[in-house]
Amino acid sequence: MDNLGSHKGKAVRQAIRGAGAKLIFLPKYSPDLNPIEQLFAKLKHHLRNAAQPTRRAVCEAIGQILNSISADECTNYFANAGCGQT
Repeated sequence: MDNLGSHKGKAVRQAIRGAGAKLIFLPKYSPDLNPIEQLFAKLKHHLRNAAQPTRRAVCEAIGQILNSISADECTNYFANAGCGQT
């Protein structure tokens, strides 16, 4: 479980344990261990290179960048973060 404050409340802990699950918190936040941060880094890099400061241009650039990301690339982000494939 992540370390968001609202996830640490007594009611949340009781609900998780009540469902028979074991409660284990993740280590302190690290962007290196978060696949979405790796993708955001790529997105931000390409947006900076697009250098078109209009709303329309930014939206179009985001669409082009996201369309260029393959399923294999996403799998690699998870593997790099230490997550196994299920």
